[in-house]
Amino acid sequence: PLYMQAVDALIAWQLSSKPDVLPPYDEPLLRRELELFPDWYLTQHKGVVVDAVMRQTLDKAFEQIIRQNLSWPSVFVHRDFMPRNLLAPPVEGGPLGVLDFQDAVYGPITYDIASLMRDAFLSWEEDFCLDVTIRYWDKARQVGLPVGTDFGEFYRGVEWMGLQRHLKVAGIFARLTLRDGKPQYLADTPRFIHYIRSTCERYRELKPLLRLVDKAEGIEAVGGYAFGRV
Repeated sequence: PLYMQAVDALIAWQLSSKPDVLPPYDEPLLRRELELFPDWYLTQHKGVVVDAVMRQTLDKAFEQIIRQNLSWPSVFVHRDFMPRNLLAPPVEGGPLGVLDFQDAVYGPITYDIASLMRDAFLSWEEDFCLDVTIRYWDKARQVGLPVGTDFGEFYRGVEWMGLQRHLKVAGIFARLTLRDGKPQYLADTPRFIHYIRSTCERYRELKPLLRLVDKAEGIEAVGGYAFGRV
């Protein structure tokens, strides 16, 4: 029930959208966020030397991710719409409170539902994530939000938006640890690396990025299965 209240709050937020109110979530910003992954997670945290071949793989993947994400219509984007930033109502049936919106932008409608269901600090079964996302999509469509008429296409958009977010989060969490002395954030590394790998496994065009991530994580594929080095 609380997740459905979060969906209602998200829809209300998106319905209030107007252009030229918040900064644009445009290509330069998406690209700067993606670069946090090689700059901080791969190079600084993992000690990986990003050579020309790896750089080419990253550049191609980033271009695909940015193009896919910017293909979706823009609305207000909270940019960190997740349970830690939602306050349960003091009375039953009341609206949720929303915190930490100082980084809000105007960008892809796929972002905040991806943020809600692919939390950096909580993991849910895929069936639950799918169910809530379907309910969001159906409600959003009924009130005229631009989520399209094909849920499969929308869910693909959510997955690719989530991939961008988690590549960014990996870089941010590494930076928080190495630069800011907050090592507790990297304790959640397995969660968002799992998100990254799961999405890359589902799309043929992302397989080169998957191989790059697996190499950085010390994961070897044998007979179609992935094994981590201990």
